[in-house]
Amino acid sequence: MKSVHSISVVIALALGPISALADAPGAGLTARFEVEFMQMTIDHHFSALRMTELAAGTDVQRSTEIAAIEGTSPTPGFAATPAKATLDELKSLARRNNRMQREEIMTMQRFLREWYGIDYQPRLREDGRTAIAILERARSGADFNHLFYEAFSRHHYMLMEPVNACMTGSDLTHRDLVRECRGMWHSQIADIEMMRNELKKQFGIVDYQPFRGLQPLRGDNGSPRGNHSGHD
Repeated sequence: MKSVHSISVVIALALGPISALADAPGAGLTARFEVEFMQMTIDHHFSALRMTELAAGTDVQRSTEIAAIEGTSPTPGFAATPAKATLDELKSLARRNNRMQREEIMTMQRFLREWYGIDYQPRLREDGRTAIAILERARSGADFNHLFYEAFSRHHYMLMEPVNACMTGSDLTHRDLVRECRGMWHSQIADIEMMRNELKKQFGIVDYQPFRGLQPLRGDNGSPRGNHSGHD
């Protein structure tokens, strides 16, 4: 009968290469995809920090550093703002997303450092600036509540296709990244459903969709075989 020590050595030897691979860059096409996906997601989430801060108001007692803390910390590069939302459910949603997306930004930054040696800092892209501008112009109260539910639903939806690609096309050893993407997918789908229901309840909008018409049914998804580095 093998000793516990012998069994432990066998297990360690079996798991060793897998752990080493999990800390390495992605193989083939997955490397470039992962880097671009994580940088895009960090920037996407960065704009959400300001959107949710506008909704729930700035907690000026908190640090401007991106950190995994509850509440709406001041977004780097923006002035503090009072809450523009007046619905408790909306402000709760905003505070929860502010915390979650700070945590996800830090996780993606860590993956980029550990796997690719990249120290990536968030930046605002044009779509994020546009969404923020809509909410900055909105009047506090009902006008803001309405526009936030629509703009934030759309903001969530814009990440769905990239997150689906993350779950199905990341490096096979990067299970932590896939797990992170699954969490984002489930939480953001649930949020969109909640916001669609709130648009119906608060504003009588019964058919809100975070896309236009039949767009999701008409997309060009490339080759019917998918893709890989040896694809002919």
